[in-house]
Amino acid sequence: MLRRHFVILLAVLTLCFFAGTTWTAARAQSVPEKIEWTWADRPEHPDPSLPNVLLLGDSITRGYYPETVRLLAGHANCYLFATSASSGDPRLPKQIAAYSDIAPPAFAVIHFNNGMHGWAYTEQQYNNGLPSQISALRQLAPHATLIWATITPVLKADDGGATNPRIDERNRLALALMQQQHIAIDDQHTLMLDHQNLHQGNIHFTTAGSAIQAQQAAQSILKLLSQR
Repeated sequence: MLRRHFVILLAVLTLCFFAGTTWTAARAQSVPEKIEWTWADRPEHPDPSLPNVLLLGDSITRGYYPETVRLLAGHANCYLFATSASSGDPRLPKQIAAYSDIAPPAFAVIHFNNGMHGWAYTEQQYNNGLPSQISALRQLAPHATLIWATITPVLKADDGGATNPRIDERNRLALALMQQQHIAIDDQHTLMLDHQNLHQGNIHFTTAGSAIQAQQAAQSILKLLSQR
């Protein structure tokens, strides 16, 4: 009887082990888009007397990065790391870790948002990926102040999966986490709701729209630099 119970227990434990392994593997699986990319930019001649700032995001961030660089001139060296991997994609923390190979020794501020991709992931998966992204950022720059930018609205539902109700839910979930972790907020979503006429397509913004984003991003960054 004892041997029979032992065999049953062993079978149950084995089943649980493989079920857990399968669940973990499924949980960690990346869902690639048709086109995947990463993009980095840096000052050609950074001023060693100035703090370094990183803008980390996607193509929305790439849009307002050049004007942000101009606005921060004389205040900070501005760097960019952009990727099509969203929060919820297990590749994102790995990409951030790999970026450390070409990053400067230290960042004073990291301004981040990776929410306009990864529509194959649910909003809960997006939210569940944020802690590992934040952890990767803190490993990249242990002394940096983080600021999270809310996801901007779309003009109308996009074929890639972006809709304003989904964006609103991602922002709602993320905002609660950022507040819990005392991470500063740059509310780009509310800002661009007032400039829906400056969309270029459903998702991206015109040069004028990106300039408006850059002004708020730069102001948010300068505020945090002044508090250090």
